[in-house]
Amino acid sequence: MPAGFATTSITAGESTYAVDTAGRGPAVLLLHGFPQDRSCWYRVAPALTARHTVVACDLKGVGDSRAPRGGPLGEGYDKREIAAELVAVMAELGHERFAVVGHDRGARVAYRMALDHPGRVERACVLNVVPTVEQFDRLDADSALEYWPFLLLAQPAPFAEDLVAAAAEHVVRHLLTTWPASPEAIAPDAVERYVRAFTPATIAAWCADYRAAFHLDRALDAADRAAGRTIGCPVLVHWGAGEDAMADGPLPVWRRWAADVRGGPLPGGHFVPEEAAEELVASLREFLGEAA
Repeated sequence: MPAGFATTSITAGESTYAVDTAGRGPAVLLLHGFPQDRSCWYRVAPALTARHTVVACDLKGVGDSRAPRGGPLGEGYDKREIAAELVAVMAELGHERFAVVGHDRGARVAYRMALDHPGRVERACVLNVVPTVEQFDRLDADSALEYWPFLLLAQPAPFAEDLVAAAAEHVVRHLLTTWPASPEAIAPDAVERYVRAFTPATIAAWCADYRAAFHLDRALDAADRAAGRTIGCPVLVHWGAGEDAMADGPLPVWRRWAADVRGGPLPGGHFVPEEAAEELVASLREFLGEAA
């Protein structure tokens, strides 16, 4: 993160989370996605610090965070457990109530946190996702190749870990040039940072995350959907304009999961925090209660 952010480590359960904190005011937790780390918010986080306490956190076992390896089905990495750990992290920082903004895998933790901890999460913003069970429901012959991490990284250990680790740099560079709207969308120094952070330990954590999505998170979502459980706080949804040809994108899906849903497409592709940082900041300021 830029100068002004204080870095610390906070333990929750058997996990230790690396967090960067700056600013003053109501707290907002920023959670990154695959294959990145908390530094993906480098253009967004500083712009929010004038009126918010910003907490940017590496996900469980990723980057500078440390955690035990996941179980055969991704046990330890289901989003319910990660969400509970991060609620404890925020409490340790003195934030009993907060907003959460998640991109990609971080968004899956964010909406699970809003479902499971309604007394803690005041507002939730999800970027570039639909709920996990909905994502698997949408997989078909036309989309399966595009969503290959959902299936490849969920393969049993150590096959997935060994396969990805054997071509770790290629995997990161491929994702960061094919998922954005433009191959040059992610800054070169940021690409190098993500490549360096894609260590064997981080790869193992990502595989556990995707394994848990397939075996555990999908079932958690399905149970909530069957029971009619919904998110009570306001939900902001954004996605890259180049990702979804439908004008409303994922909004109709999210409106089945929450009563107060707003949002829309932002310029670019999958990596909204970097491809559309200015537009995202403006939207978050309004959503979080700031003057636009």
